[in-house]
Amino acid sequence: MTRAELDKNPHAVAAMFDDVASRYDLTNDLLSVFQDRIWRVATRTAVGALPGQRVLDLAAGTGTSTEEWADRGVNVIACDFSEGMLAVGKQRRSDIPFIAGDAMALPFADETFDAVTISFGLRNIADTAAALTEMYRVTKPGGRIVICEFSTPTFAPLRAAYEFYLGTALPTIAGAFSSNAPAYSYLMESILDWPAQRELAQIMHSAGWRGIKWRNLSGGIVALHRAHKVPPVT
Repeated sequence: MTRAELDKNPHAVAAMFDDVASRYDLTNDLLSVFQDRIWRVATRTAVGALPGQRVLDLAAGTGTSTEEWADRGVNVIACDFSEGMLAVGKQRRSDIPFIAGDAMALPFADETFDAVTISFGLRNIADTAAALTEMYRVTKPGGRIVICEFSTPTFAPLRAAYEFYLGTALPTIAGAFSSNAPAYSYLMESILDWPAQRELAQIMHSAGWRGIKWRNLSGGIVALHRAHKVPPVT
């Protein structure tokens, strides 16, 4: 099934992630040369959640990032559309709420969270604008969003090397360690098709987010986008 076909079939995408759930974290460590751990720290710092605040960790997968917030006393919920991913997370951390949900129709009330964050999941949602609008809806006025996502390297030689890596080394590593290597072909295509930093900022602005800023990590291989929900005028 091609990426275009998968984008039209969210159940097939969920099943694909279910298939890779058991070895997902290990494969991500290897594919990123353990840079994913640095990116998680940067994301957590950007969110800046304090103990007792409510945070939605969207596209949380197995909850690798979620548990880091929970350990700091943050009232965090892990939400993902893959039941298989959530099942792996629940086995590891039964104290964390793992909730199945569609990012384009979140199962939460308006203005529930102090912060919403999504790491490496926004590009896998069929309608980016709809997902950003839903995240805006469930965020409290004055609350914030942090998006950690693959992006476009700003240095041309790095960009060329990165694209070569995606097309050659990534499939080889995924084939050796992943339980569903073809799934990573889909992920590679989604990375290459994803909008650059400024384009994503424009989509966020159209969804209502303001004060949008981004920070490049690893030379722009990954970008952290931050914004806030403007409180109503009183």
